Amino acid sequence: MSSARPVVQTGLATLCAEPPRELKRAALGLLCNPAVVLPDLTPAPEALLAALPGALKIIFGPQHGFFADKQDNMVETGHAVHPRLGLPVYSLYGETRRPAPEMLAGLDALLIDLVDVGCRVYTFFSTLVACMEECAAAGVAAWVLDRPNPLGRGEEGPILPPELMSFVGAHAIPLRHGLSLGELALLVRAERGLDLDLRVLPARGWDGGDFASTGLPWVLPSPNLPTLDSARVYPGQVLLEGTTLSEGRGTTRPFEICGAPGVDPWAVAEAVEPGALAGSALRPLFFEPTFHKFVGQTCGGWQIHVIEERAFRPLRLTCALLSAINRVHPGLWDFRPPPYEYELTRRPLDLLLGDPEAAEMLRRGEPALEMEERWQEGLARWRRRMSPHLIYPA
Repeated sequence: MSSARPVVQTGLATLCAEPPRELKRAALGLLCNPAVVLPDLTPAPEALLAALPGALKIIFGPQHGFFADKQDNMVETGHAVHPRLGLPVYSLYGETRRPAPEMLAGLDALLIDLVDVGCRVYTFFSTLVACMEECAAAGVAAWVLDRPNPLGRGEEGPILPPELMSFVGAHAIPLRHGLSLGELALLVRAERGLDLDLRVLPARGWDGGDFASTGLPWVLPSPNLPTLDSARVYPGQVLLEGTTLSEGRGTTRPFEICGAPGVDPWAVAEAVEPGALAGSALRPLFFEPTFHKFVGQTCGGWQIHVIEERAFRPLRLTCALLSAINRVHPGLWDFRPPPYEYELTRRPLDLLLGDPEAAEMLRRGEPALEMEERWQEGLARWRRRMSPHLIYPA
C-alpha cells in the first residue's frame, strides 16, 4: 500500500500520536471492530495498547461481531476473549444490545470508534446511542474517536417518527444524515438531555467530502459492505431488505447488485426517472445468489455504478428503481413480512424508510422525485437541528 500521508487524521490516530493526559491513568473500554485501524492498518486495540500501555481493559463489538464475521442480520454473537490480547470481548449484538452495568464497572471511560456509513439504519448508530445512555447512567465518560462520514455531507429521506423507533432507528434523524459519528453523538446528548461527560476527538483535515478524498484505507465495516461503492449506495439499497427483492447478498457486490427472478432489466432501466440517475448508471445484468434470497435462482437486475459521488443521491435512485419495477412488472415485489431486527409485528420497510405512506407509493409505482417533496420540510428542520453540533465544514 502507498506510504503517502493521509489527508485526514482520525481521532484514533490523534489519540495514539498525542495520548490525552486524562487517559494515561484511566481504565478504558473500547467499542470497535476490524474496520477501525490506523493508516498503516494497525487494529485499534493494538494501537491503544501501544499508546496507553495497560489502560485498555475491555473491548466491545457491534452487530456482525467484533471480528465482523457474521454475514446476516439477526445473527447474534456471543461474548469471547480476544485470541491475541487476552482481553474480554463483550458482544453488543447478542444477549444484550447495550452494555450492562457490570460490563462498565471499573471503567473511567469508554472509547467509541466505529465506521458508520452515514445511514440511520446502519445499527452502529443505535449501538452508539445505547452506549451513551448506559455511560450516562454509570457515570462513565464517553470519548468518540471521530472519523469521516464515508458518504460525506448530504441528507436524504424522512425524519423518523417516534412510532417507528427501533434498533434500525434510534433517534429522529433522516435516513441519510450527513454527519460524522462524533457530530451525531453531540446532537443526541443535547436532544436527549443526557448527563454525560462526552468528548469528541475530531478527524483533523476532514472537509466534509467523500471518503475517497481522505487518503484513508477502506476496510469493510461489515461483510456486505466490501467496497466504498457498496457503502455509497447503501442508504438507498438497504430498503430492499424490507422487500421481496434481492439486495445482492450472496453475490460479490452486495447492495450494488440487486434484482429478482422474472425482472426484465432493460425495460425497467428505461422506465427509471432520468433525474434519479444523476451521478450514476444502471448496468443490466443477471446473477445467481449463492445464499440468502433466491439462492441458486437466476435473477434479472442491475449493478449500480457510482460515477460522480457528489451528484449521486442513493435514496432517490433506489426509490425510482422500486417504483419502476412495479410499473413494468406490476406486483413483482412486495413487502417483506416481519420479523426484522428484533421487531416482530411492524413492517420492515416502514422501519427502514420511516414513512409508511411513501412505502405504499413505491409499491404503486409513483414517481420518486415527487416522493422526495414529502421530505423537504423535515430536512430543512434537520439542517437547523444539526447546525449547532457541526465540527467540520457543512
